[in-house]
Amino acid sequence: MTPLSTGDPESIGGYTLLGRLGAGGMGVVYLGVSASGRQVAVKLVHGPYAQEEEFRTRFRQEIGAARRVSGAFTAPVVDADPDADRPWMATLYVPGINLAEVVEKDGPLGQRELRALGLGLTEALRDIHRAGLVHRDLKPRNVLMTDDGPRVIDFGISHAPDNQRLTTTGRMIGTPPFMSPEQLASPRDVTPASDVFSLGSLLVFAAVGTGPFDADSPYITGYQVVYGRPDLSGVPAALLGIVERCLDKDPAARPELTDIHRMLQALPESDATGPPKTQSAKPRFRPAPRSATTASTGTGKRRRTRMLLIGLGAALAVTGLGIGVGVFVSDPAATASRTTASGAAARTASLPAGWRPWQKELRYDVKGVPLDYGSPGCVAEGSALFCGGTGFTAARIDAASGHTLWRTGTRPQGAQPIGVRDGLVYVYEDPDDRTRRVVAVDAATGHRRWQRDINKSQDAVLYDGGLLTLSPDYSSFVAYGPSGKELWQAPSLDENCTPSALGGLPYALCSQGTEPGQAPVELMKLGPGSSSETATLPKKAEALGAVGGQPLFLAPQTAKDVYEAGYERPYNALLRVAPGTGQVRRIPLAHPLTGAATLVDGVVYFVRSDGSVTAVSADSGRQLWQKVTDVESLSAPAVSATYKRVYFSNRFGRLLALDSRTGAEVWRTSALADPGDKAQGYPPCVLFVKDAIVAMAGDTAFSRSPDGPA
Repeated sequence: MTPLSTGDPESIGGYTLLGRLGAGGMGVVYLGVSASGRQVAVKLVHGPYAQEEEFRTRFRQEIGAARRVSGAFTAPVVDADPDADRPWMATLYVPGINLAEVVEKDGPLGQRELRALGLGLTEALRDIHRAGLVHRDLKPRNVLMTDDGPRVIDFGISHAPDNQRLTTTGRMIGTPPFMSPEQLASPRDVTPASDVFSLGSLLVFAAVGTGPFDADSPYITGYQVVYGRPDLSGVPAALLGIVERCLDKDPAARPELTDIHRMLQALPESDATGPPKTQSAKPRFRPAPRSATTASTGTGKRRRTRMLLIGLGAALAVTGLGIGVGVFVSDPAATASRTTASGAAARTASLPAGWRPWQKELRYDVKGVPLDYGSPGCVAEGSALFCGGTGFTAARIDAASGHTLWRTGTRPQGAQPIGVRDGLVYVYEDPDDRTRRVVAVDAATGHRRWQRDINKSQDAVLYDGGLLTLSPDYSSFVAYGPSGKELWQAPSLDENCTPSALGGLPYALCSQGTEPGQAPVELMKLGPGSSSETATLPKKAEALGAVGGQPLFLAPQTAKDVYEAGYERPYNALLRVAPGTGQVRRIPLAHPLTGAATLVDGVVYFVRSDGSVTAVSADSGRQLWQKVTDVESLSAPAVSATYKRVYFSNRFGRLLALDSRTGAEVWRTSALADPGDKAQGYPPCVLFVKDAIVAMAGDTAFSRSPDGPA
């Protein structure tokens, strides 16, 4: 347990908090005590997740699942409030560390300990299954080791017939080394037999120190679970027959929990063991390894050699989630029949109804002096597409055909819409040289709903609660709701301040002095009537967004101004800010990086003007990959979780697709035959409408298939 830090609550739901037991991507777990002295573990959800109704639904299901189960080897729920501003749940506090920590600290368990562990887990699963649940995430970190036996915790992804189905088709949540084959291949159809398979993998881990399907990546691990033969070297002979039966690929062939309990009871309680028994394996498919040897260590831990799996990329697609990894595994024969010449499996793209490739010039000639901001572009919500162009403020484009459905604006100008939300498109309007407005337009009809004057020099931003603007006189930040009603004001400092939305929350980035970027950056948290200083960041620090509710910035290696053509400022660290305490954690990069940086799904992509792309983990700063392309002037990236690709456009309409896991080039297209006369002056952009790619080159918008050129 660690002490409470600044920003931690002192109590939750009437429980006084004594310290932190742990923290993860979804929330923080505290040790609490009731007025009578009863100790509880209180899980408090992070603020951003509390705003997601789907997450609240899943949290309610976790509470309901945990409440159904009552047994000696589970931790019961004693209190909860899933509808609080920040949902929380309190379970009986069980002192102990999890199985993964035990094995890491003291090595694999002895036979007596394995017997006790297996018996406790079998009884826990019996109670879970009697409650009509399948746990679906039985893994070492969800097993607490206590003096009187193991405790199974975390029912966040358990499944019952009356639960809402919250998993996406073809994907599920879990942890590949401890998932069952059917859980990977058909996650909606798991039965209690799936937990039996996970029990077998967990017992192997406890006995040896690694799982029976461990590999260098979750992709290979998932493949091994479905098609591979388990590596059971080092498993005590007395336990070998039990885990072999649990790890049968056929759910119907696995033993019942009562049979497993009986077999475990029959094991000798002594730690004296003979040499491991040779596996009596029935024939199973096993991919041809580059080297099939497994090295053993004195502690019983093993390390696997790297294995070459033919067609692996066609068999697996993985999506990282906060509490596990989602994996979809397809049948290898079916996969082979669908592979393309490039070796990537064919997918059925989710495209707007009636979609076909299209190209559209976003020009509308009207009289007047043109106002070219140099940033026309498009935004999307669902299957609706809205673009800004030359001669109008915004247009709704049919994403299937490229036809213009409506257009708004009367003065020639080129500006990208601010965004679309709740049936409204937010756009800019400049009626004269002194005035700038934000206009809310009905997304369906193009009719104006309302307009408000804003600061001429600062952009408006959408945050989770509304629209954040700076007043025309610089005196205050003003937030508006969808109806145009003013929600609140917060004072602006007598400095250069810019509205910002990081992690969906309203902030201001302020810099003292007359010139922006010439002083340290003050991060200010905004709210009704207040603007409070959260953290001070280095001069010319660049805001990227937020990770896990924490604002993320780039730290420059040098803040010196260099006035040379083609100069790109180097950055040597990421900076994560804890909103509650203002503590800034510096995450060094392996070496300085240059280029325009974009944060997408926990990865920072650095895109240089010469076409090189570098992907860096936002959590660790570790370089994931680097790709040097010959496509210059690339746009910011658009990342497809479905296709595991990163897409770019360039100024002349060339599209480029890279593998998001390795950076390898998947395909590219030729430039547009005629991108118009604005191609050199306007930055390119690319986004998705469903799975369809929509890009802009100059004042030309066009749509292409995510599968690449025919």
